[in-house]
Amino acid sequence: MFRRKLSALDYHNPAGFNCRDETEFRNFIVWLEDQKIRHYKIEDRGNLRNIHSDDWPKSFEKYMKDVNCPFKIQERQETVDWLLGLAVRLEYGDNADKYKDSTPDGAKNADNTAKNAEPLINLDVNNPDFKAGVMALANLLQIQRHDDYLVMLKAIRILVQERLTQDAIAKASQSKEGLPVALEKHILGFDTGDAVINEAAQILRLLHIEELRELQTKINEAIVAVQAIIADPKTDHRLGKVGR
Repeated sequence: MFRRKLSALDYHNPAGFNCRDETEFRNFIVWLEDQKIRHYKIEDRGNLRNIHSDDWPKSFEKYMKDVNCPFKIQERQETVDWLLGLAVRLEYGDNADKYKDSTPDGAKNADNTAKNAEPLINLDVNNPDFKAGVMALANLLQIQRHDDYLVMLKAIRILVQERLTQDAIAKASQSKEGLPVALEKHILGFDTGDAVINEAAQILRLLHIEELRELQTKINEAIVAVQAIIADPKTDHRLGKVGR
């Protein structure tokens, strides 16, 4: 969720940054203050740079107050996002001449690319309107309810992509011509004593096999859809939201 801002600030590992790793987080805060924010004078950054000290959390909490960060120290992701926003604003201020000649078309294309890469970046899953809309779609498409509305939205997206696109509808609308079946080549396995009943039983068995094949296909599609949801590395459902 921080990749775009980290990339804008030329952070060395924007894709792999993990704010939950304590050592990485502390080093990141030191880098952010030393290279981008520079709120303290160099001689006043000693406590913040001493990342192995037991008192570092207190130093960081004081730093948050000094830069007027509105979040608490426990709200780590919100804090990181806010500090990154501050750093981006300061970076732009320091390099205004570098960015002033950027063309609107270029900015628009870059923004569209980012939105296409992260379609849920500005989505607030706690918004009541969002929840109501997802629930309405889930009911309409007969999708199983889930406590996480983002999971339901992803399931809706998968269903729409696989079943409701123009290509999928056209393919489903194509008529299928049946092939002639030689009943005498299919062994029934038992004898009712009546040739007509035997033939009817063979037909029923073939129809049943076809139904089982369709059921297996649907089961496979469901497994693929679930795997696509739970294997998505961009979403941490424990957060309750994606982006800001």
